[in-house]
Amino acid sequence: MTGRAQLMWHDAVTDYDFGSSHPMDPMRLSLTRGLVRAYGLDSEVDVVSAQPAGDSTLRLVHHEAYVDAVRRYSRDPRSADGSYGIGTVDDPAFAGMHEASALIAGQSVGAAEAVWRGETNHAVNFAGGLHHAMPGSASGFCIYNDASLAIARLLELGAERVAYVDVDVHHGDGVQAAFWDDPRVLTISLHEHPRTLFPQTGWAEETGEGAGEGSAVNLPLPAGTGDEGWLRAFHSIVPELLADFRPQALVTQHGADTHFEDPLAHLAVSLDAQRAVQASCHDLAHTYVDGGRWVALGGGGYSVVDVVPRSWTHLVSIAAHAPIDPASAVPEEWRDEVFARTRESAPRRMTDGRTPNWRPWDEGYDPADRLDQAILATRKASFPLRGLLA
Repeated sequence: MTGRAQLMWHDAVTDYDFGSSHPMDPMRLSLTRGLVRAYGLDSEVDVVSAQPAGDSTLRLVHHEAYVDAVRRYSRDPRSADGSYGIGTVDDPAFAGMHEASALIAGQSVGAAEAVWRGETNHAVNFAGGLHHAMPGSASGFCIYNDASLAIARLLELGAERVAYVDVDVHHGDGVQAAFWDDPRVLTISLHEHPRTLFPQTGWAEETGEGAGEGSAVNLPLPAGTGDEGWLRAFHSIVPELLADFRPQALVTQHGADTHFEDPLAHLAVSLDAQRAVQASCHDLAHTYVDGGRWVALGGGGYSVVDVVPRSWTHLVSIAAHAPIDPASAVPEEWRDEVFARTRESAPRRMTDGRTPNWRPWDEGYDPADRLDQAILATRKASFPLRGLLA
């Protein structure tokens, strides 16, 4: 396999645009692409544009009637009336919606194909990670579920074990739903507790059903969880599950909305902790995944200038085996671009100035601590179903 990662990118992914008043601002994608370029990472990765996902690919996950509806509302946005989840406040219809959504999905599917066929070890599509879309409806700013489509394509190509790890602040409900009864796919989601955040799913007791019982793992985190707790939670479940499952490919979703500045959620995670989890996912891919096959996706993240571009640029650099020093100064050319486009001042460093630490689970837990209670509940609900000790 080549040592160069692939960065999946096409300028038209920024056409995924719900409008100026919507929090899913495509500016976050173009600013991330600009920061990746400013750091010279284009010389460390192969920048690849995949074709949009066609109907046969979309139907690996999505119902034909839904794809037809997306295409119809894409041609005539004013006709969207909330049917299929389109025309709502979260998911308003917009002209070209099908084309932009299919293009983003195509980048994730292309990433999956590249790692499976051995063209690269790692592929990143930070425009992807639209994990809320259901087989038959839009949800939570997501039209087509590119993460599910990437996994489905891996299965179609012959993969027998695919692991999906989702660290977005919101539950990865659409991916879980797509593979709810499929033992070939292990879905792991760490997210803010459903009592306090959309989509109000992702309880520890949601573990899959039928042949897939035990193939869904959910760790709902108390609102206010910060770096130490978030990292403790991740390391208390993810490495052990991947070591047992031994996936042939790993797909990860890196929504940046866990950050303490994010306006739509209530965790208190720093950029430095996000970077630490990205690095851990990379290491886990090399440790437990056949050939180190790793598809890394973006996701949520609504602090458009301060957080998202830095977080996902770190992700690209880690996948490229060219990690950026968090203390490094952000290139002035990018800061100038940010001000010219947004009239906001860009951050000066690639760090929030934190050095995250976490206490390993095997050192013991505090039964009175809310976070430890959540971790233990998840382990008790899921681990025995996989033959693991809680």
